[in-house]
Parts: sequence; C-alpha cells; structure tokens
Amino acid sequence: MGSNSSRIGDLPKNEYLKKLSGTESVSENDPFWNQLLSFSFPAPTSSTELKLLEEATISVCRSLVINNPRTGNLGALIKVFLSRTKELKLSAECQNHIFIWQTHNALFIICCLLKVFICEMSEEELQLHFTYEEKSPGSYSSDSEDLLEELLCCLMQLITDIPLLDITYEISVEAVSTMVVFLSCQLFHKEVLRQSISHKYLMRGRCLPYTSKLVKTLLYNFIRQEKPPPPGAHVLSQQSDGGGLLYGLASGVATGLWTVFTLGGVGSKAAATPELSSPLANQSLLLLLVLANLTDAADAPNPYRQAIMSFKNTQDSSPFPSSIPHAFQINFNSLYTALCEQQTSDQATLLLYTLLHQNSNVRTYMLARTDMENLVLPILEILYHVEERNSHHVYMALIILLILTEDDGFNRSIHEVILKNITWYSERVLTEISLGSLLILVVIRTIQYNMTRTRDKYLHTNCLAALANMSAQFRSLHQYAAQRIISLFSLLSKKHNKVLEQATQSLRGSLSSNDVPLPDYAQDLNVIEEVIRMMLEIINSCLTNSLHHNPNLVYALLYKRDLFEQFRTHPSFQDIMQNIDLVITFFSSRLLQAGAELSVERVLEIIKQGAVALPKDRLKEARSLKDTGLCWASILRKEVLVTFLSKFPQTQNDLCRSLTVKVAPRPVLSSWSFLSRKDKNQVFLIRYLCLLRNSKHQPISGSGDRWSDTGS
Repeated sequence: MGSNSSRIGDLPKNEYLKKLSGTESVSENDPFWNQLLSFSFPAPTSSTELKLLEEATISVCRSLVINNPRTGNLGALIKVFLSRTKELKLSAECQNHIFIWQTHNALFIICCLLKVFICEMSEEELQLHFTYEEKSPGSYSSDSEDLLEELLCCLMQLITDIPLLDITYEISVEAVSTMVVFLSCQLFHKEVLRQSISHKYLMRGRCLPYTSKLVKTLLYNFIRQEKPPPPGAHVLSQQSDGGGLLYGLASGVATGLWTVFTLGGVGSKAAATPELSSPLANQSLLLLLVLANLTDAADAPNPYRQAIMSFKNTQDSSPFPSSIPHAFQINFNSLYTALCEQQTSDQATLLLYTLLHQNSNVRTYMLARTDMENLVLPILEILYHVEERNSHHVYMALIILLILTEDDGFNRSIHEVILKNITWYSERVLTEISLGSLLILVVIRTIQYNMTRTRDKYLHTNCLAALANMSAQFRSLHQYAAQRIISLFSLLSKKHNKVLEQATQSLRGSLSSNDVPLPDYAQDLNVIEEVIRMMLEIINSCLTNSLHHNPNLVYALLYKRDLFEQFRTHPSFQDIMQNIDLVITFFSSRLLQAGAELSVERVLEIIKQGAVALPKDRLKEARSLKDTGLCWASILRKEVLVTFLSKFPQTQNDLCRSLTVKVAPRPVLSSWSFLSRKDKNQVFLIRYLCLLRNSKHQPISGSGDRWSDTGS
C-alpha cells in the first residue's frame, strides 16, 4: 500500500503487501511498518466492490498463511498495533491525526487478514498463527504471550475507553467490526460451538472484567446514534457517509451471522437495506446481539447475556444483589426512545425482543410507560407491511406483541389511547381509533395475508394468541375492528366448508377404487378447525368479560348471525357456542320487539340497553385463554422449537428452559399406529362424517372423543 492512495486492482502487485506476506521476516521495530500503514483507501460502496476487494487480496492473504509460520509477520503486525494503542488515548487528546490514522490502518489490515484466516482454517490453526515467531520453518514458541487474547483485550479497551471524537470515530467502528469478524467462527460450523476461542478468551481470563463495561458502551453507542464525521474532519479519505472499508467487510460478516440468529417461515423476500445514518451504532448493536447469543461455556454461563439480563435504570437506587455479576445501570428513558425510533431495522427489533424477554427491569419499565403507542405503532407497522419484511422481522414483531399482551394492564391501557389519522393504514381512512382496535386490525390483516399467501400455521397461531391474550380486556372496539373480527370468522368458515366438501368427494372416490391415493385432508381440517375454535374462544371471552363495553361487536355478530348456525351442533364447537348462541338469541328477540326498519343508531341503543338487562349469570363463565397454552411462552409447538433450535445460536437446553411448552394429550384410535397412511385418512374421514351426521340428531357430549383431537 504505502503513502499513495491505492486502488483495488493494484493490491496484488503492491510491494508492501508482498513483503508482508512474503518469505522475509519483518521485525516489529522495522521502519517498514510506517510505510505500510501510510495509506488511504477509497471505501467500497457496493457488495460488488467488496467482492472485488476480497478477490484482489486473497492471493496475498493465502501467501501469508503459507509463510507466516516461518516469518511470524502476522504477530509482528499485531504487536505494532498493540504498541500504538497504548498511546491512542493521549493521541486523541492531542489531536494527533497521523498517529490515529496509521493505527486505524493497522487494525484494518488485521481485520482483513483475520476474515480470510477464519474462512480458510480451523480455530486450532488460527490460534497457532498468532503464536508463530521468527524461527526455523514450522516451529513456534508455546511459551510466547497469547497475542490473540492480548488483541481482544486491546479491542475491548479501545471500544470502552477511547473518547468518541471526529478523529477516533473510524477506529472505534473498526474495533467493533473486528470483534464481529472474530466471532464469525460459528458461521463455518454446522454444530453449535461450545468450546471455541470465543469461549476461551471472552468468557474467562483477562477479557472477563470488561464484560459489563463493554455491554454498557455498546448499548450507549446504539442509543446515541452518533453519525460519522463529515469529509475532511479526519485524515482518512471518505467516499461516502456509510463508514470505512472495514465497516463494509464486517457488515458482510455480520449479515452472515445475522442469518444464524433468525427464523424462517413467513417468506424469503429480502428486505431492502436502509442507508445507515450511524455505522458505529449499527455495528455496536450487531456485536451486542452476537455476544448475547453466544452459547454458555461448559463450566460457566455467558457473562454478556447475564449483563443484558440484569442491568437496571440509572434512577433505580436499590443495590444489586451479590448473586448478580456484571451488573450496571443505564438510562432507560434514552434506551426506550432509541428502541422506538429504530424499529425499522430487524436487529433493533431483536434487541427489543431480547430485553423484553430476558430483562425484567426493562420489561417492567416499558409496561409502565404512559406513551406505549410510541413503541407499539412501529411494531404494528412492521406487521402491516408484512410482504415487504424479512420473515424473522415479522416473527420478532409478533413475539413482542405476545409478550406485551401477557400483561393485563397493557391490554386495558391500549384501548384508552386514542390515535388520529393513521396514514400508513391504507385499507380504510381511520380518522380516530384506539390503539387496541388498531392492533386488532393489523393482526387480523396479518392472519388473512398468511392464509392467502404464505400459509404458515404458526404465524396465524401466534397472531390469534395475541388476540386471545387481549380478548378479556376488549373495550369500545371500533366498528371496523368488530367487522374485521367477524369477517375473519366468515373467511375461515368458507375455507372449512370447502375443505370438507373436497374431503367428502375424495373419500367417495377412494372407497370405490383402492388404487386411487387419498389426499391427506386430516391435517388441513385439524388446522382449520383449531383456528375456528380459537376465534370462537376469542369472541366468547369478549362477550363474557366485557359485553357491555363492546356494542359494535354485538352488532357485527347479529348482522352475520347466519355464519354461526352451522357450528351450533358441530361436535367440536358445541361447548364454546353456548354463550355466543345465547347472546345472538337474546339480542335478536329484543330487536324483533323493537319493530322493523331500525336505524344503526337505534340498533346500537337497543344493544346497549340489552347488555345492561342481560343477567350475567346466564352466560357460562369463559375459561382464561392464558391458561390454555395460548400465551406467548407456550404456543410454540415442537415443530417451532426445532426451527428455533436450528436457526438460533442457543443450546437446546437453554431454549427449552426459557420456554414453557404445553402439548395437550391427544386421544388416539385403537391400533392407530399400525394403520397405513391411506387407511388413517379413510378412518379419519369416515369418523368425521359420522360425527357430523350424528350431531344433527344427537349431540355428542364430552371433549374426550373430539374428532379434531385424533390427529394424523
């Protein structure tokens, strides 16, 4: 490289890089390093340029891999960087641009090399390359200082101790990015790493005391969203405001790491990458998430996760328990504001989920806020634009809603917050609506999108779980929200009838010909009826607990009362239909008594009067939906856990301990396991049709023989 500005195409021929990667050893005191580090490099602005950079430097890096055991030049470069960082803080105070610039360049080269080394070799080989010194070919000193641990400690000190100024902004970004690259070892292993170099150095030894300080600094970097200095404010030439070259390299690695932490299921459409206003904040957030999701070591829990789980508000003066290590305090108001403003990025949504899930102090603080709409509205907007979002972003947003709706205070308060002119909701002009009604509208829209597009069973199960958590506290539902609830039930009813008709026709054809394969309608019918039952449970819970608060829902029920007729005698829904049937019958009779040609206002008035007159003891007490396994921590079935475990970098035991999975026992037919797939489908459909036929004349009592529980 050298003092002249370099181009990507010139890198393979660069004399300084050739000397670094060649067969000649370079002492750490050699003037060569000042020449090597005196370069400025135009930052790549696209993935194509980043790929070109990697292709241009791969020959140099591989040459160093071959020659480093003999020359020890990698170790010499790291020692040069380490010696310079000791004076970095003083250089920042003295505004020594040249010294900081060269130190930044040293870190830049180290990170580029580290990225290739991690891609090309095992962790054991990587550690050996940090121990090689100038000796005879193939030898190394096992008694030499551990440069890798020294480098990581130095990076932590640089991130936490160096003041953030215009001249230190770039090197701060590079330090964070280098740690992200270092932690990318997991990308090249199919199994979860439990004894890696990250466990060896970051969870014990000299790096451990920096845990709380590092987590706190990374959080504040995210909170402050410091923008990069304008061009000309520092020595490094800058082609854009998007960060330095190393930022681009580490962002590529972070993108790979990000796929390890996310879920699949909603779709495969990639979200457009927004222009980053703060590279330091973005990289700090990525590093924080990677650290928090490292697996526990064999003999110690992840200290970074412990720090995230236990930090408190700066206004909380209570002492930390002695049993909580790595504790610290942070300004919760600033954190809340940053989280509200940054939900357009999926990593910020994952941070919000992590804090709500794992830090009880943060969760309590957020649920006590009187301006929850600032947090909920961005989450709803993510769900509203589901077709434009990544699948993991949608899932995280849904799980956040599930966590929030677990709290009864939240469910009550959202119906008291009145919003005006929601511009991003385009289906209908909403001049005035409560936050609770808007939440219902968005969740129902997500369900309908899922039913027609992605058909992910667990997505609509999560959506319905959020509605179920809220249902007992529904208050003053907007007329449009009430209409959409019944419209969703209507859509499910039509889908149920269609599948049932297909199943009946298929069964008739199968019985007449043994050679015709029978489609598996059992699973489809089970899924649809499970969703229908959940919808009926939600409606029933609202009617039982807050009938007099929701005249618009009663109005919508009466307007579409014919929809519920077919489910009155259905063996799977007889129990849950009792209250709904009672409400429809009671209010229908009152409307008949009032006469014909009633206006909407008059009908609503009669409903309000009837709600007061209806004796509460006539309604059968609804069971708590939170006790049925619909709450956020228990709706995940075994299949969802498998998805989590395959994508999320936590051990299976960690995840299973954090989730409470309730799987109801399912009755099975005698000798069910010995039947073929075709025989099972035939038995199922015959049994199902017989139940329907018998139910028209003789109700089937008890839930132990429900057809929907005889799963495939």
